[in-house]
Amino acid sequence: MSKIEGKIAVVTGATGGIGFEVAKRLGEDGYTVVLNGIEDDAGAERVKELTAQGIKAEYYGFDVTNEEAVTSNITKIGEKYGKIDVLVNNAGGLGGRSRFEEMTTDFYRFVMALNLDSVFFASRAAIPFLKKGENPSIINYTSNAGWTAGGPGAGIYGTSKAGVHAITRALAKDLAEYGIRANAVSPGTIDTPFHAQIKATKPEVFASWANNIMLGRLGQPEDVAGVISFLASKDASFITAETIQIGGGQALGI
Repeated sequence: MSKIEGKIAVVTGATGGIGFEVAKRLGEDGYTVVLNGIEDDAGAERVKELTAQGIKAEYYGFDVTNEEAVTSNITKIGEKYGKIDVLVNNAGGLGGRSRFEEMTTDFYRFVMALNLDSVFFASRAAIPFLKKGENPSIINYTSNAGWTAGGPGAGIYGTSKAGVHAITRALAKDLAEYGIRANAVSPGTIDTPFHAQIKATKPEVFASWANNIMLGRLGQPEDVAGVISFLASKDASFITAETIQIGGGQALGI
């Protein structure tokens, strides 16, 4: 096991959208960033982009719903660098929509695996290396859907994100004795490819979403990246078991 100087950050689902902006911001903060994804070509391109900006970065391709792949790859990363300082469990998604009456067990299990199992697999594998980190922390993503149970057809997404809220607090309790913090962010409506379909097919609906946000605009990936940068920093060293809403006041309604 080698020891490499500097801070090490692992960001899952980091080949685009919020995940890439988070990796970029942590790289700017001085971390060596390890990007994960399932699109290897995109991963290679993102690493090129970051390297061109003077950021130390590399890419590991694996599916966060695959227990064996997550465990082996996180272990390889930890052994290569001798530690992990921050794990950002960014990977996740809606997975599609289905009402309960028509929902298949496979769909149910896929959405739960994508959003909740992935957090468990990656966190469990990273803990031995976080114990060797500097100001170590885990940062997860929940959603307003974790409280509201989601819109029509998004009930299992909401259920999975409620699970992320709970596992974040449970990890914080479990890991406090090692000085490892666990927090979550809850992004509101962020202008990313996550909303590409409705943006392309119903632009007027997409634009109207800003009317339900107190600050009158949609969020940008950089808005999330800035909060994660803070949560990973020493400035947040006394913050654990918290979930920070990043939604311009959207959660309160107007």
